[in-house]
Amino acid sequence: MIHTPLCDLLGIQYPVFQGGMAWIADGKLAAAVSQGGGLGIIAAGNAPGDYVREQIQIAKSLTDKPFGVNLMLMSPFADEVAQVVAEEKVAVVTTGAGNPTKYMAQWKEAGVKVIPVVASVAMAKLMTRLGASALIAEGGESGGHVGELTTMVLVPQVCDVTSLPVIAAGGIADGRGVAAAFMLGACGVQMGTRFLSAEECSIHPEYKNRILKATDLCTMVTGKKTGHPVRSLRTNFPREYAKAEFGGVDEATLDEMATGRLRLAVEEGDLEKGCFLSGQVAAMVKKIQPAEEIVRDVIEGAEPILKGAMKWVR
Repeated sequence: MIHTPLCDLLGIQYPVFQGGMAWIADGKLAAAVSQGGGLGIIAAGNAPGDYVREQIQIAKSLTDKPFGVNLMLMSPFADEVAQVVAEEKVAVVTTGAGNPTKYMAQWKEAGVKVIPVVASVAMAKLMTRLGASALIAEGGESGGHVGELTTMVLVPQVCDVTSLPVIAAGGIADGRGVAAAFMLGACGVQMGTRFLSAEECSIHPEYKNRILKATDLCTMVTGKKTGHPVRSLRTNFPREYAKAEFGGVDEATLDEMATGRLRLAVEEGDLEKGCFLSGQVAAMVKKIQPAEEIVRDVIEGAEPILKGAMKWVR
């Protein structure tokens, strides 16, 4: 069985993180992933501190295994969520869409391991200097907020500049992706889109249906003009947003257009007005299954590939 330093660092069985997907990754899903041996992560998104605390309590009621919280640093509630994370003493906090420097001392004092998402070598170096416990190197294949570099390019460069454990994210949905990440130097993986098909994931059935029907060219990126690119399925809303984005619409109007669109997808499955976040691997998600089974499947799928990785060398 695959066991890496990340497992020892966090007290988890398998080096598999579930991505912190806003309005999707709640306490129930996070607990299911952690119970399955991975690290479940509750997404704070743009939610207030009370919501995050409630989800933490739900997760604690369902598992005694470690789990984490993802803080989106652009959130207007970032300060209060950061405080909740410290007060609740969750095992791990992951961060995205910004620089977590102002909160790191507070979290570390509370015994919370800080694992930032990085999309560049420069950010990886900075987070290493500031005392992060590990790094998530996320390529642009992922869903939600994305960077410019691909996972194949980013992960080895991040591994070259840090001594910290590196978790690869973006474009990983099965054992082949896990094995590839390890060959690039990572010692763990984070998956978001694959867990959209988990039985414990509470998204609208239409959202799951769209993931299961996805093709290789099913996603698109919007928001590059505003500096906050987002990858989602090619449904009506992102197409309309793209027209507005490149049609001269001002940034304030674009922000207003985007507000609440993810919740419409998650809660109502609204194909006209909703924004269905998804990574490029959606086409590789084939069935609904328990989160525990997803974790086990990707690890078991990676093992024979890694064991046979040198068979081509003569």
